[in-house]
Amino acid sequence: MRIFLTKLEKQKPSGIDKKIGKWEKEVWKEVDCLSCANCCKTMTPTYTVRDLKRISKHFGMTVTEFKKKWLHRERGGDRDWMNKSTPCQFLNKKDNKCSIYAIRPADCAGFPHLAKDFQDFVHIHHQNVDSCPATFALVEKMMADFQK
Repeated sequence: MRIFLTKLEKQKPSGIDKKIGKWEKEVWKEVDCLSCANCCKTMTPTYTVRDLKRISKHFGMTVTEFKKKWLHRERGGDRDWMNKSTPCQFLNKKDNKCSIYAIRPADCAGFPHLAKDFQDFVHIHHQNVDSCPATFALVEKMMADFQK
């Protein structure tokens, strides 16, 4: 799968973005995120300034208090704010539901970023294909279509 994604990354097939929209709808009929929650169990979102303000307000905390309690700065890279630990502190382990779903970080709301512009997100699919059943299913659909 990774080799296939690398090939697509180097040479974007025409019409792939339109096809991805169709495949994404099919994927969500097949995949139930609550049966998995691997994203919340093994990854951490990055928090935008808007996320920090919204979520800390929800908890009646300052942004600084929220960061100190639950987050750390990423080493190197963009130095994003990320969860201190995994699984996510907001994941209810009994039912795999997010305790702050209505106000969750934008990164979580968009995950696994299936319907985004393919060229901008193919590197994300590379990262997620092993841990996200929805990404895996999307890439399977791509492979089946492009190997016809």
